[in-house]
Amino acid sequence: MKLRVLAAMSGGVDSAVAAARIAEAGHDVTGVHLALSANPQSHRTGARGCCTVEDSRDARRAADVIGIPFYIWDMAERFQRDVVEDFVAEYAAGRTPNPCLRCNEKIKFEAVLDRALALGFDAVATGHHAKVVDGVLSRSVDPGKDQSYVLGVLTREQLSHAIFPLGESTKAEVRVEAAERGLTVADKPDSHDICFIADGDTRGFLAKRLGSAEGPIVDERGDVVGSHQGAHGYTVGQRKGLHIDRPAADGRPRYVLSIEPVSNTVTVGPRAALEVTSITCVRPLWNGPSAQQDVTVQLRAHGEVYGCRFEERDGALVIDLDRPATGVAAGQAAVLYSGSTVIGSATIDSAA
Repeated sequence: MKLRVLAAMSGGVDSAVAAARIAEAGHDVTGVHLALSANPQSHRTGARGCCTVEDSRDARRAADVIGIPFYIWDMAERFQRDVVEDFVAEYAAGRTPNPCLRCNEKIKFEAVLDRALALGFDAVATGHHAKVVDGVLSRSVDPGKDQSYVLGVLTREQLSHAIFPLGESTKAEVRVEAAERGLTVADKPDSHDICFIADGDTRGFLAKRLGSAEGPIVDERGDVVGSHQGAHGYTVGQRKGLHIDRPAADGRPRYVLSIEPVSNTVTVGPRAALEVTSITCVRPLWNGPSAQQDVTVQLRAHGEVYGCRFEERDGALVIDLDRPATGVAAGQAAVLYSGSTVIGSATIDSAA
């Protein structure tokens, strides 16, 4: 069946090859580049970012080579509100958000998909490394590039209108194919980190928006061992850049154990104190088949996978791990899998 497909084209190699594959399959494809910055830079900084003038030009050139119509949609205001402001607010509240996950949820598969359907398109295609099989989200065949974690917040209805053409290919295969198709982005570096923080200085970005406020760094006993200029500049599990004045008596490194935004206090301690086996999550979303056997959970993008058991209690989701995890931060997503299939997700609220 021939579909009308809106192909989201970031200007990178993955989205270009995804659009090319959909067009080659005989579908009616239109390319769209999302302008997410009100004042985009002219050039990328190293391999960071994905919201520059250069990227929009790369996307347009790819569409020309593929032979599909191409448009630019201004999503800067929506992106600022739903992703950037959410990112800042979450850090201010002592949590650690994942802006890529929020962008997929609020921009690509809410704002863009809603507009696409209203315009008569049947589906939105992206260059994410993941698969949708019979309406269910699954991991990519390339474990190093799998992006099912950051897509785990999509509903079944959204997945029914999503196409991920790269799920059966490795990144190396995608680059080779791009070169064979004559796409100039074949060797373009991947974007990474946070696209709206081009220099990678998250602490500096937050300081400009939340200001500086000196506060204590304390150990597990509550003794002051250093100071900081804003608790929002730290995240659970962090080891570097802690500005500790009094090293631990045993000489071992300290890690951030917790962040208290109200008192502006950062608590540090040994790595062993980071270990948790029970995680309480809020806003559970079930987007795959129900399962209780052989279930695993992923707690960060490209993070480790843990065997687990779970149950819903009073609207919350409690996940018990089969071995301790470290660096589990409130605000991140817990994505549940049965084998390679995503069955649900929730937002981490606390861990013990």
